[in-house]
Amino acid sequence: MLVLQAVEPGSPVTELLLTNDSMMITFILGKLQQHDVTFVQRNDATGAAGLSGIQKMTAALRMMAYGTLADSLDEYLKIGRSTAVESLQSFCRGVISIFEAEYLRKPNEIDTARLLHVGNHRGFPGMLGSLDCMHWQWDKCPTAYHGFFSGRSGKPTIVLEAVASYDLWIWHAFFGMPGSFNDINVLDQSHLFDDLSAGRAPPAHFVVNGSQYSMGYYLADGIYPKWATLVQTISQPQGRKKQHFERMQEACRKDVERAFGILQARWAIVRGPARFWNEVDLGYIMKTCVILHNMIIEDQRDHDASDEITELLSSNPIQVSRDITPALVDFFKNNCRIRSNEAHHSLRNDLIEHLWARNGDEE
Repeated sequence: MLVLQAVEPGSPVTELLLTNDSMMITFILGKLQQHDVTFVQRNDATGAAGLSGIQKMTAALRMMAYGTLADSLDEYLKIGRSTAVESLQSFCRGVISIFEAEYLRKPNEIDTARLLHVGNHRGFPGMLGSLDCMHWQWDKCPTAYHGFFSGRSGKPTIVLEAVASYDLWIWHAFFGMPGSFNDINVLDQSHLFDDLSAGRAPPAHFVVNGSQYSMGYYLADGIYPKWATLVQTISQPQGRKKQHFERMQEACRKDVERAFGILQARWAIVRGPARFWNEVDLGYIMKTCVILHNMIIEDQRDHDASDEITELLSSNPIQVSRDITPALVDFFKNNCRIRSNEAHHSLRNDLIEHLWARNGDEE
C-alpha cells in the first residue's frame, strides 16, 4: 500500500516496484536496510519516528524515474532537499554494491552460449551484441572543465559506452569519459576486452562460410577500428551482396540504440541534463540506472522463449571453453589477435557470403 501511495500508477517506477506481485520493492528495500542503516527507520532524541526507508527509497526513485528536483519532494514526501539528495546517493551506492555482480556481470559460459545461439539464428554466427556510445549532458559541469567535456554539441557531456544484446540487456557499461572523446578514444580507455586479452573470457567457437573462428564479435558503426572483434557496416556498399549485408548489420546493430532509448525513457534523470556537481555521483547514478534496467528486462523476459533456447542448447551445445593464460607473452598475443585488421576483413567477407547464401535470394 505504501508503494501505491508514493508512486503514480503506470509510471516507470511502478513498473519496477510492482514486479512479481509487489515483492520487488520489499526485496530491494530489505537488501538496502541490511546494507545501509540510512534506510532503517529510527527515532530522534525526542522519541519521534524519523523518515522511513520507503520514503527515502521513493524519493530516490522519483528523482531517477522522473528527473524530479530534490526541492519538489518536500511537500509530497515530507522530505527535505538535503535528505533527498543523500537518499539518492545512498540508494545508488547500495544498489551497485548489492546487485552489480548479478545484473551488470560479464557474460559467463552459459550467457555466451545463449548469445551465440541467438546470433546464429539472426544470421550472425559469433555475434555477442552491439557496441555504441551515448552522451549525457552535464548541466553543472564546472567552468574550468567545459572545454575538456564539450564535444560536437558544444555542451559538456559525459560518455556511456555500452554493449547490448537482442533482449536489450546491457552487458557492458563504461561511463565517465568526457564528451570531447570520440568512440575510438572511449574504447581505448574502456575495459571491454580486458578479459579477452588476459585469457579469462570464454572463447566463442563458431564457423562462418566454412572458416573457423574462436573469438566472438560485436556489431559497431563505421567510426570503430577494424578489429577482429568488431564488425562494422560498409560505407557506400557496391553490389547486392554487400548491400544486403549492410541492411542486415544495421538492423541488428540497432539493439544497443534501442537499449539507450529505453534506458532514457525509463529513467528521465539520464535523459535530461545532469544537475549534480560531482562526476563520481553521476557515475553511480548511471550505473544504478543500468542495473535497474537489467532487473526489469529480466522480469519481463519471455520465459517460454528462454526455456526453448535452453532446450536447444542442451540438444545442440555450442562449445565454449575457458582457458586462463596469465603469461605476459599470451597477453600481447591476444591483443594482436583482437586488433588484427586482416582477421576483421576475413570475418566480414565470410559474413557477407554467409548472409547472402542464407537469405539473399529472397530480395
